[in-house]
Amino acid sequence: MTDIKRLEEIAEVLSNPRNQKDELQALQDTIYVIGGKWRLPIINSICNGNKRFREIERSIPGITTRMLSRELKEMEANQLIKRTVTPSSPVVVEYTATGYCRSFGDIILEMIKWGKAHRKKIIRKPEKE
Repeated sequence: MTDIKRLEEIAEVLSNPRNQKDELQALQDTIYVIGGKWRLPIINSICNGNKRFREIERSIPGITTRMLSRELKEMEANQLIKRTVTPSSPVVVEYTATGYCRSFGDIILEMIKWGKAHRKKIIRKPEKE
């Protein structure tokens, strides 16, 4: 995305008068779809090349088999991931990120960047203001 297009989009979102009700609904919808403890780590795992259930599970410390299964079903229902079953012996099931999921990749990268900066900030000694 070009800088000009990005600035135009920002200006549109922050235009006056702003509709707080619409903004709140949009934020709630976003948090519903990508929120929770496990969704972003699952997306990150899949985008880093883990396609099989066990690969995803092993890449996310602390997630249970049941929770991963539940989250993958919910994410598939929200069109964030695609589940592909290959009828072979044994059956192969793979998960991939959809284009829709990748559409907020820049947001996730910014969240990672902000999270790293935040961690550094809170670990440092407090600054006197």
